[in-house]
Amino acid sequence: MKPALLLLLALMTTPSHAADAPVPPDVARKPHVVTAPFGAERNDEYYWLRDDTRKDPEMLAYLNAENAYADALMAPLKPVEDKLYDEIVGRIKQDDASVPVRERGWWYYARYEAGRDYAIYARRKDGAGIDATSILKANAAGDFAGEQVLLDENAMAEGKDYFHVAEYEVSPDNHIMAWTDDDVGRRQYDIRFKDLDTGEVYPDVIHGAAYYTAWADDNRTLFYVENDPDTLLTKRTKKHVLGTDPKDDPIVYEEADDRFYMGVWRSRDDKYLCIDVGATEMTEVRCAPAADPREFTVLSPREDGVEYHADHIDGHWVIRTNADGATNFKLVTAPDGSHARKDWVDLVPHRADVFVQDFDLFDGFIAIEERSGGLERIRLRRNDGSDQFVQADEPAYSMALDDNSEHDTPWLRYGYTSLTTPGTIYELNVDTGERRLLKQQPVLGGYDPANYVTERLWATARDGTKIPVSVVYRKGFEKNGKAAMLQYAYGSYGHSTDPAFSVTNVSLLDRGMVYAIAHVRGGEEMGRAWYDDGRLLNKKNTFTDFIDVTDFLVKQGYAAPGRVAAYGGSAGGLLMGAIANMAPQKYRVILAQVPFVDVVTTMLDPSIPLTTNEYDEWGNPEKKKAYDYMLSYSPYDNLARQAYPAMFVGTGLWDSQVQYWEPAKYVAKLRDLDTGTHPVVFRTNMDAGHGGKSGRFRRYRELAEMYAFMLDQLGVAGGAVSP
Repeated sequence: MKPALLLLLALMTTPSHAADAPVPPDVARKPHVVTAPFGAERNDEYYWLRDDTRKDPEMLAYLNAENAYADALMAPLKPVEDKLYDEIVGRIKQDDASVPVRERGWWYYARYEAGRDYAIYARRKDGAGIDATSILKANAAGDFAGEQVLLDENAMAEGKDYFHVAEYEVSPDNHIMAWTDDDVGRRQYDIRFKDLDTGEVYPDVIHGAAYYTAWADDNRTLFYVENDPDTLLTKRTKKHVLGTDPKDDPIVYEEADDRFYMGVWRSRDDKYLCIDVGATEMTEVRCAPAADPREFTVLSPREDGVEYHADHIDGHWVIRTNADGATNFKLVTAPDGSHARKDWVDLVPHRADVFVQDFDLFDGFIAIEERSGGLERIRLRRNDGSDQFVQADEPAYSMALDDNSEHDTPWLRYGYTSLTTPGTIYELNVDTGERRLLKQQPVLGGYDPANYVTERLWATARDGTKIPVSVVYRKGFEKNGKAAMLQYAYGSYGHSTDPAFSVTNVSLLDRGMVYAIAHVRGGEEMGRAWYDDGRLLNKKNTFTDFIDVTDFLVKQGYAAPGRVAAYGGSAGGLLMGAIANMAPQKYRVILAQVPFVDVVTTMLDPSIPLTTNEYDEWGNPEKKKAYDYMLSYSPYDNLARQAYPAMFVGTGLWDSQVQYWEPAKYVAKLRDLDTGTHPVVFRTNMDAGHGGKSGRFRRYRELAEMYAFMLDQLGVAGGAVSP
């Protein structure tokens, strides 16, 4: 019998009197040499835990043994977990609905029913007295007269461990719907079709697709993106005509360069169908008339270092680009028929202190999402050249463009939130200045924003760089250096972590904790240079920034030195692994979800999903300089014989972005080298992928377990139940 299987059986048959002292599992070491193309070699004794089929009995036995150990270790904390879960779910309005969006004479929305995990997607016909507000009121009152249900995810998910509808698109004539769904969690989607007049589901099923789809004007032809079945790279755009065999779908465009992602979409004014391919530092867009999409023409040929995104309105293109040294991006215009950068004319010039993040086109104005001073704002630029800003009322907040599906309107829809203000959707009339509150995220259980305080701070990194920090705590908190704190960060891919409200964090604040977001380099909170300073050969700035923010907050009295928790997921899990190696004494507990911790081995293997797309983010370890730098911080490779903090590591067996074997190997090796006495929990969700369990409530159960572990380790009053 395999050693891991014997261990699992031992854990399952442990006498109840020994449950107070569960023994962590061990797993066999098997020599395996990982060789780089230039000859460098590393011995990886836990490489064998990788199984692309997810069927190896010995591997599964080890994961199950770790889950059994987690069950035993966490059993005394079950009351805290249950209490946290009840608190979190108790703040959620269960029979809730999204703000309806108008498109081609119909209002589309999603709604939830009490006690059910999944959404019901529906629409209502536009007409007299019908608008977003009236539909919200009707939904709240349980009045669904006139509603047409498009998809009921609850019925579709029945009997499945995992289910997710990623996207749906309705044909231009409003009669046919295409949707993408996944019942594994690997983000390999099936595309299906439904006749919205009869309710008939077409026999056409397309397998192995990304979730991007776009209809042609004939209402019969759908353009979609096909994934490579092994690497999951978005390789080909195809077109499907209803009633034909998907196996015969012709290829419209195929990308040869594995660094690129691919998507399909319709332009703002519905005149064009477009295919865009983009790598970290390069973009290319090709478009065809939506009425006759036989020939796709490149808008501007790809160039190293040049990124652009285009949209079309009123006979011309508006393009967001970093061309000509616009590192923080700018907006330019180009006429129809232009296929060269020489025809681009500046519309919103580049500024060194303002990062242009996104834009929406309207007939009379452009809404521009910008970043300045680490915060988002929206600038309204009218066609006459004048502009104004949408106002905010708090020092640390997030403001972003919402779903603006139609261009022929003076009403701009945008979202606003902060660490104390629940997510809010507004509509602003650009002509009159009238602002309408469409909806604020309902928070039950007596939540009052006035009971909490948010601050924007600036911590000085070891190289002198000022790092923005967002903090929140309950009113009455004293900065006396005694509190417990949870510090979060991501810091990769230029993804900015904005200060947004969370129903889960309220449970921490109400227990006297501080919650902090470290806006470390690697995101784009402070512009493109902020991203560049936290990737490739600058990646270590992300890690040292996080540690320096911790030191700053402790010194300022926001937390006790021995009561700091750190949290990050995916690439943020890489950050957690790095700080655990670099400064283990500064963290009492580290929470790492789906952590990218085996950087070098993964990036050396182009067969692993999405690897080649990441070369411009992490570097290509086939080149010695990049290899050596990545090896110097890779968490798995830098585990050392030292005392580590308590750790909670989570993964999903079907994760397609960070494969389960990375955290599995990491924990196995960590157990070998850790000289400390703090517990390490490794929880594998056997039925889910990168995003965890599907359904709106089940993920909170996972979070409650992790938070219960953290509260216990921090000794937070009202949280710890173990001796």
